[in-house]
Amino acid sequence: MIRVAMLSFWHVHARDYAKQATEHPGTEIVAVWDEQPERGRKEAEERGVRFYEDLNVLLAQPDIDGVIVDTPTNVHRDVLVAAAKAGKHIFTEKVVASTLKECNEIVAAVEEAGVKLTVSLPRLNFNYTLAIQDILKQGLLGDLTLVRTRLSHNGAIPSERGPLGWLPAHFYNGEQTCGGAMIDLGCHPMYLARLFLGLPESVTANYGYVTGKTVEDNAVSVLRYSNGALAIVEAGFVNRHSPFVIEVHGTEGSLLFSTHDNKLLVRSSKLGDEGNKEWQVQPLPAERQSAFHQWVEHIEQGTTATENIAMAIDLTRLMEASNLSAASGSAIQLSDLQR
Repeated sequence: MIRVAMLSFWHVHARDYAKQATEHPGTEIVAVWDEQPERGRKEAEERGVRFYEDLNVLLAQPDIDGVIVDTPTNVHRDVLVAAAKAGKHIFTEKVVASTLKECNEIVAAVEEAGVKLTVSLPRLNFNYTLAIQDILKQGLLGDLTLVRTRLSHNGAIPSERGPLGWLPAHFYNGEQTCGGAMIDLGCHPMYLARLFLGLPESVTANYGYVTGKTVEDNAVSVLRYSNGALAIVEAGFVNRHSPFVIEVHGTEGSLLFSTHDNKLLVRSSKLGDEGNKEWQVQPLPAERQSAFHQWVEHIEQGTTATENIAMAIDLTRLMEASNLSAASGSAIQLSDLQR
C-alpha cells in the first residue's frame, strides 16, 4: 500500500485527486498539510487522518511514501523540491512551475532523489486524443499546417454562485496563480497543440481582461514553427457555452473534434473518393488509464514517466513564453528562455 499525503487543497481539483487516492486499491491518504492551516485541519478531520502545520515535519515522516501536490503555483518549486529531497514520490497538478528554470530545478531534484514524478495532464489519455494521434501517424492529413485548440468556461462570470463567478477568489490572485486563464485552463489545449505539432520556434500571446480581474480571463497564444505551420491555443473564463474544440489541418486533409457533438470527423484525399468529398466519422478507442493510476504503476514497477515529464517541461516552456509575450507585446523565442 502506498501511503500518501495531500499537500494543500488550494486547487479546485484537489478533492478530485483525493477521491482517486481513496478509491485506488493501491493507495491511502494518511496525512494532510496546507498553507492555510484551518482549511487543512478541516480536510484532515473529514478524512480521519493526521494534519501537519509544518511541511518539513510531514516530509520527515517515514510512513509517508508519496505526496499529491495542489498548492498555489508560485510555491510549486519549493514544495516539490523539498518533497523530492525527502524521498517522497510526487503526483502534481499542472503546471509543474511557471518558469522553465524552476521546472528544470524540480526535475533535477526528482532525478537525483530517484523518486517517481507524474504530472496531471489528463487529456493526453482521452479517447479523442489517442484517435487523433493515430490519424496523424497514418499521414492522412499530409504535412500539418495549422492546429487550433480551444477550452473555455464561464468560471469568472458573475452568477447566483457569487459575484466573481464559480471559480474560487484565489484563482484571480496573480502572485499565487502566476497567471489566469492561459496558465490554468489553457494548459490543456497547449499541451495538445504541443503533442500534435511539437515545439515551436516562438510564441506570441494576447490576454484580455473582460471582467476586470488582475489576471487574464480571455487569452490566445499563437505558436510559430520553422516550416510555416502555426498553432492557435485559446482559453477563457468568460464563455458560458463554448465547446472544447480541436482542429488539425494539413496539405491532404483536416480533422475536427468538438464536445458539442463528441464526434471526430476527418476529410482527406487519402481516404478515396468518398473520404475526399465528405466528412467521415472516426471511431474512438478506449481511453488510457488516468495520470494518477499511471503514477501508482510507476511507483510499483520502478518505471519512469518519461513522456509525461517531457511534456510537462515543454508545457511550462510554452506557458512562460506566453506570459512574457503578453506582458511585452512581442514574440518570444523559446531558445531565449532562461534554463
